[in-house]
Amino acid sequence: MLLIPCPWCGPRDEPEFSFGGEPVARPVPAERVSDAEWADYLYFRDNDKGPHTEIWCHSGGCGQWFVMERDTLTHAVLSARKPGGAA
Repeated sequence: MLLIPCPWCGPRDEPEFSFGGEPVARPVPAERVSDAEWADYLYFRDNDKGPHTEIWCHSGGCGQWFVMERDTLTHAVLSARKPGGAA
């Protein structure tokens, strides 16, 4: 089980959190986005091995969303920060 450091509440056990995926910019303007671009945005992610930026929500606690850096090979949490905060 991961011990995830919520930027608001401090370290908590993984079951209190919901994974939001990797941060992906939404394609705009919506009226000019092709079906292929939209499908790419919705369904395809890099899924790289190693250090990875992810979005998480402390759904069983404060309910806040935050950005977490995690190594996908070792599951080590490298950092956690509020959205828009420094890495």
